[in-house]
Amino acid sequence: MQRPPPMEDFALKETKPYLGGANFSGDKLTSTYDLVEEMQYLYVRVVEAKDLPGKDATGSCDPYIEVKVGNCKGTTRYLEKKLNPEWNQVFAFSKVRLKSHLLEVTVKDKDVVKDDFLGRVLFELKEVPRRVPPDSPLAPQWYMLEDRRGNKAIGELMLAVWMGKQADEAFPEAWSTDALNTGADRLANIRSKVYLSPKLWYLRVNVIEAQDLMPGDETRFPEVFVKAILGNQALRTGISMSKNTNVMWNEDLLFVAAEPFDEPLNLSVEDRVAPNTDEVLGRCAIPLDHEPSNSRWYNLEKHIIVDGEKKKEIKFGGRLHVSVCLEGGDHVLDESTHYRSDLRRPTSIGVLKLGIIDARGLSPMKTKDGKETTYPYCVAKYGQKWVRTRTITDSFSPEWNEQYNWEVLDPFTVITIGVFDNCDLGGGDKNGGAKDSKMGKVRIRLSTLETNRVYTHLYPLLVWSATGVKKMGEIHLAVRFSRSSLLNMMHTYAQPLLPNVHYIHPLTVAQLDSLRHYAAQIVSMRLSRVEPPLREEVVEYMLDAGSHMWNMRRSKANFFRIMNGLSVLFAVGKWFDQICSWKKPITTVLIHVLFLIVVLYPKLILPTIFLCLFLIGVWNYRSRYRHPPHTDIRLSFADNAPPDELEEEFDTFPTSCLNDTVRARYDRLRKIAGRIEIVMHDIATQGERLQSLLSWQDPRLTALFYISCLVAAIVLYVTPFQVVALLAGFYVLRHPRFRYKLPSVPLNLFRRLPARTDCML
Repeated sequence: MQRPPPMEDFALKETKPYLGGANFSGDKLTSTYDLVEEMQYLYVRVVEAKDLPGKDATGSCDPYIEVKVGNCKGTTRYLEKKLNPEWNQVFAFSKVRLKSHLLEVTVKDKDVVKDDFLGRVLFELKEVPRRVPPDSPLAPQWYMLEDRRGNKAIGELMLAVWMGKQADEAFPEAWSTDALNTGADRLANIRSKVYLSPKLWYLRVNVIEAQDLMPGDETRFPEVFVKAILGNQALRTGISMSKNTNVMWNEDLLFVAAEPFDEPLNLSVEDRVAPNTDEVLGRCAIPLDHEPSNSRWYNLEKHIIVDGEKKKEIKFGGRLHVSVCLEGGDHVLDESTHYRSDLRRPTSIGVLKLGIIDARGLSPMKTKDGKETTYPYCVAKYGQKWVRTRTITDSFSPEWNEQYNWEVLDPFTVITIGVFDNCDLGGGDKNGGAKDSKMGKVRIRLSTLETNRVYTHLYPLLVWSATGVKKMGEIHLAVRFSRSSLLNMMHTYAQPLLPNVHYIHPLTVAQLDSLRHYAAQIVSMRLSRVEPPLREEVVEYMLDAGSHMWNMRRSKANFFRIMNGLSVLFAVGKWFDQICSWKKPITTVLIHVLFLIVVLYPKLILPTIFLCLFLIGVWNYRSRYRHPPHTDIRLSFADNAPPDELEEEFDTFPTSCLNDTVRARYDRLRKIAGRIEIVMHDIATQGERLQSLLSWQDPRLTALFYISCLVAAIVLYVTPFQVVALLAGFYVLRHPRFRYKLPSVPLNLFRRLPARTDCML
């Protein structure tokens, strides 16, 4: 197992970058592009050319444009047989990479052997105008082409050249310096892009009954069920209890559907004629739409094989009574319930701004020409909106400096930022078989952020693999959550997390888990079909699609989380035991005095409790969290996981290990489950003893208990409450010399009560 780095390498580091053109130190910033560092670019917009000379035998040419500044070069696509071509393409050259004072825009003719020179336009960089958004866009101009000697050539070229920043509206569609020298067929996969998740619906299919079915074997009672298929989702009803051709189910099947509804709902009525052998009695396809519909009868079509071809049966195949409903009141979950980012509310409560500044110390992910390299890009997901930064080519310290905004509807949401390596570039698989490698992700919960404060930190990028936890680098982020109204935000805190229908008609845990799995698949498939695609492995990693499998490491982590949560109660119990044992006599005497006061003046009990809670809150304010929470490998038990547990966690399902390995894991699981079973047995026994105390299972102890209750009622009625409370309190706080190590009489009686263990095998 790879040894993890020291714990300080996984710490969150606060930074003070140069944001928005000002040295940031935590104050509120107000500009529109204020969460990233300022970057200067040379923009070249190539619009069109006219009156170009013909170089081919046909008197035409295949022109393209080459834009060059020093060692940085970019080319447009070439257009076949065009003397007046139009490109309308923008190039952006980073100022820090400009090693020349001259910009050269050349028009060339594409040829088989050597491209012909048609003319060029030269610019001195010191004479290029500067443009600061939101200035009006710079209008392109016609420039006369020159030959290599500076003489006038045939043709003109329409250009616009200016110096700007990444906030320029031309930047998202520009060929940046990182995209230059990249094939035009891969350019779309290197630009930044904003995506929207498809709108998801729960589709409820109520299968009611079927009539006039025609089973193949009329000598037996049919065992009929209905199979429903929507896309890659397949569900089925139970076998009907009716033993004739008119059968009834009245069962609900729940699917996830996404707009637009391209695929119909396919229903088939089938008969179980033998184990693992089903006969199709009829099929029907139901198109989906938003129109509300009552239950309807659908005609079934039966298919048979005739002469090796599949043909429709002419005879009537039966009818199926079905109700299909798109439920719009539900919120379809496509991400883990612990990291939800899409809690829909009617009104907005603020704006979330994210600045993706840069990354540092990234690990190499591939090899190109014998050299290790990385082509990183970032993906951020919040709500329905996904964003993807441009890919930085061949860099272990990429600088993105891109800023994105989201509308916030609920503060109890999480934004997820992931870093990936682009497999299509730098020697990636051109056939599409490779996958984008994950380099870690960061989650930030909005409710942990102070409003209108800018958080700038270096977050460690951690990847959990079969060799253990590995730090892949650090990502530099700037985050700010600004609210529009404090009243609206506090009102949102009082609202339920999900729409009301989730509580009025709740779904089971198994249904939620299955539907979330299908929803994540739909989102990943839809986003992988856009241009440029957001690959399926990226979407699944961002949505935690494979986090439902059990593993030993997560079980131990959750157990110790429970113990840590109960540590406060344990600490209070330990402190109270010290008080009762008189280990600190002065503190015990003070507790006696406080106890006398609250008993003699019971009105002070609740005010004292709430005042103490307030004072504790004021005291803890000094040590409040000043940084957003981040991944804790010690909390996750990722710093010392043994090799066998790592192998088990990353095993396939079903397992691909040898029988001896599976047997060892099973024996270990039985051993751990045996300990858990003992604890569950003890808890159940105590509860059953309490029930038997009231149900006369032991007539002697139950009679003694009820008689004691009668005596206690009489004594408490005639004795003032303060006296009873003082006697009980002094008895609990009595000196150790008056204590005995033997169990008390009530405890001895309780342990003798019968439980239902005698009835178990």
